[in-house]
Amino acid sequence: MKETDREAVATAVQRVAGMLQRPDQLDKVEQYRRREARKKASVEARLKAAIQSQLDGVRTGLSQLHNALNDVKDIQQALAAVSKDWRQSINTIESLRTVKDAVVQHSQLAAAVENLKNIFSVPEIVRETQDLIEQGALLQAHRKLMDLECSRDGLMYEQYRMDSGNTRDMTLIHGYFGSTQGLSDELAKQLWMVLQRSLVTVRRDPTLLVSVVRIIEREEKIDRRILDRKKQTGFVPPGRPKKWKEKMFAILEKTVITRIECTQADTRESDKMWLVRHLEIIRKYVLDDLIVAKNLMVQCFPPHYEIFKNLLNMYHQALSTRMQELASEDLEANEIVSLLTWVLNTYTSAEMMGNVELAPEVDVNALEPLLSPNVVSELLDTYMSTLTSNIIAWLRKALETDRKDWVKETEPEADQDGYYQTTLPAIVFQMFEQNLQVAAQISEDLKTKVLVLCLQQMNSFLSRYKDDAQLYKEEHLRNRQHPHCYVQYMVAIINNCQTFKESIVSLKRKYFKSEVEDCASLSQPNMDGILDAIAKEGCSGLLEEVFLDLEQQLNELMTKKWLLGSNAVDIICVTVEDYFNDFAKIKKPYKKGFGEDVDGHCDTIIAVAEVIKLTDPSLLYLEVSTLVSKYPDIRDDHISALLAVRGDASRDMRQTIIETLEQGPTQANPSYVPIFKDIVVPSLNVAKLLK
Repeated sequence: MKETDREAVATAVQRVAGMLQRPDQLDKVEQYRRREARKKASVEARLKAAIQSQLDGVRTGLSQLHNALNDVKDIQQALAAVSKDWRQSINTIESLRTVKDAVVQHSQLAAAVENLKNIFSVPEIVRETQDLIEQGALLQAHRKLMDLECSRDGLMYEQYRMDSGNTRDMTLIHGYFGSTQGLSDELAKQLWMVLQRSLVTVRRDPTLLVSVVRIIEREEKIDRRILDRKKQTGFVPPGRPKKWKEKMFAILEKTVITRIECTQADTRESDKMWLVRHLEIIRKYVLDDLIVAKNLMVQCFPPHYEIFKNLLNMYHQALSTRMQELASEDLEANEIVSLLTWVLNTYTSAEMMGNVELAPEVDVNALEPLLSPNVVSELLDTYMSTLTSNIIAWLRKALETDRKDWVKETEPEADQDGYYQTTLPAIVFQMFEQNLQVAAQISEDLKTKVLVLCLQQMNSFLSRYKDDAQLYKEEHLRNRQHPHCYVQYMVAIINNCQTFKESIVSLKRKYFKSEVEDCASLSQPNMDGILDAIAKEGCSGLLEEVFLDLEQQLNELMTKKWLLGSNAVDIICVTVEDYFNDFAKIKKPYKKGFGEDVDGHCDTIIAVAEVIKLTDPSLLYLEVSTLVSKYPDIRDDHISALLAVRGDASRDMRQTIIETLEQGPTQANPSYVPIFKDIVVPSLNVAKLLK
């Protein structure tokens, strides 16, 4: 208290000091005193009013507490009286049990009276319902069935509510309505039969399908109502919930599966094209069914059923299962192609799921693959393995067939330009084309793999072709009378080499992508080398054939018989002309020494003739030097033979000319084509002329 007084005094001193800071303010001291006195009186009045208000509130509170105490005492006395009365009435309540039983019995009788009409008419309603089901009046039959079930369920509910433990009465009611469940099952069978034929029914009698859907919708509503009541009472009638909507979709799914499984009409043993037919039937059936579902069935079902979406999923799943089954069988190569082409391309094409009549409900990009990538990969591996074996066998058979043609008595066929050829290149590349076209239907990757496989096998095939051509030549040399058309077929073999080269280039250009062209062209040089070797060996054999035919006439040249007069040159000319007619049917670039090259070779003959007909031996060195400068590939044995033919060059002169020429420059023109390097010089001496 003292602290408060001190603070008050300090505050007052501070205020007074603030008011009296200047001398002129002393005149207003009285005015200040009166103002402070008014403020003090006002504060004291407010304080008294506040204290009086607090005292009034306390007085009121005490009065209410006193009243509450009296009320509590009254309530306590009332509760004591009620407790006393309750204890006295217990015996009276026990004596009213018979009244309670009478009330329960009265309730049962009231429910029985209410349903009496239906109870007595149950057998009649059962017969009527059965007749309606047999007549196909499904909606009317279902209405009566609902009446029966409603009566049964109502009685059972009342019994359950009054005495849930009374199983005897429950069994009695259930037995009396026992036919109801049978009618429900019979009606369900009719519904499922209509649903199984729904795609046909919707075209012929869509109202029947609508009736089925309405019945299912009624049952769904009843199921929902009963399940809601079960949450409150725990009572569920027998046979509920029926879940007919769920069963409907199960029936439709089973129907779809059966629809797809029954499309296989043939087996591999009865028809090699069984799988193609099977897949085509599936395609047609599924497309037709989905179009009908989209255009007609959706109008018979409530939107929330999403019937088209569900049917689409059913068909897709059933197709996936069927494709898995087919993929697990021991399929042949062509069957694998048919399956993969259908699964990867046909299924999403405009011929099926991409059909405009299914748009926009069907999005092919949203469809899951019918076969997993692993299964597709396994099928492709099996296909490539089988195809490899088949190509090897086909190429071997084609070569065997071609070899049989080589020994025919008739000339080979000629193309439109008159060049001899056999059917081997056409057969081989037709086979390659067919396999590549088939592979292209599946995927670009498979097409590339098949092309690489074809080129690899072609490489091996050409090696066998080379060996067979060499064997053909050797067998002919052992007996030159056989085969009769050896020259013509050898020309055809040479031409085939050029055809093979052109076909390989064409095949790669047609089927290879630019990004893999470099990789695949690695095998090209090797094949070109083999083909060139076959052609070169063939051309060499043909030239050898000419010289073998003219061996006798060529040996007569530069002999006494030739000098005295001989028709050897005429025979040589006729024979060469005859061979020329056949050699003219060799394709470029293997046709050399004929056509554009004739003039150049004739100039060579003229240059050699100049050396032979030279009359002045002293100019012989100059003439031979000129010859050597024009044909730098001429060898010493060529010069020796040429000088020996003249007969007037001594051995020393020949040696001097050869040694001098060897010391001279031997640089050839870059564009010079060697001529003498392949000319073999037989042993020739002057003594031969004396024979």
